Amino acid sequence: MTIGFRVLARSRAVGADIVRDFRKLPVANVSDVMARMTAGGSRLRPMHAGGFMAGPALTVKARPGDNLLVHKALQMAEAGDIIVVDAGGDLTNAIIGELMLAHAEEIGLGGFVIDGAIRDSAAIRAGNLPVYAAGVTHRGPYKDGPGEVNVPIAIDGMVIQPGDLVIGDEDGLLCVPYDDVGAIYQAAAAKQAAEEKMMAETRKGNVRKPWVDQRLKELGWTGI
Repeated sequence: MTIGFRVLARSRAVGADIVRDFRKLPVANVSDVMARMTAGGSRLRPMHAGGFMAGPALTVKARPGDNLLVHKALQMAEAGDIIVVDAGGDLTNAIIGELMLAHAEEIGLGGFVIDGAIRDSAAIRAGNLPVYAAGVTHRGPYKDGPGEVNVPIAIDGMVIQPGDLVIGDEDGLLCVPYDDVGAIYQAAAAKQAAEEKMMAETRKGNVRKPWVDQRLKELGWTGI
């Protein structure tokens, strides 16, 4: 197969136990323990009614404004998969709409990430199937290709490999590399536990934060 015309099988994917564990954690905490160095870009916002997204990535590299290979990915998808589409961020033509959403719901898809536009936004907004996209347009897609399925893609510098873990909530979305999910989960769970403890102390009225002045002194502030 030549570049631009490849439909590949996914060789690995994060398991259901990993997906279940990460559903307990805010995306922000996972991002923090990944050194705040990875993000899907602030342009990609949740378009659905609400709810957490987590699942293995089924990646698509699409020509901007063309969704032929997204349809192919829907044929290949398994329940719980997240179809992640690098459509170049172009907002001229929608990549998915209500009909594809119905197909996705029927097969139990875990969600869509579209670095591009959607349409039928009212139907998407009324539903709970996670959809993250960069914008909305009424103009429909073309179906001519080229495109690729299950190849490495990138969205605003965030690299997504087929089978990586993709998570999302109201703050945005994040890709956790397949080989790192165990270590990142442990670190994020520990951070979540620490924040819950801090919140409990705050609710008790313990609002002093001596670390603020200590940090200012370390950085050279005077008069502290």
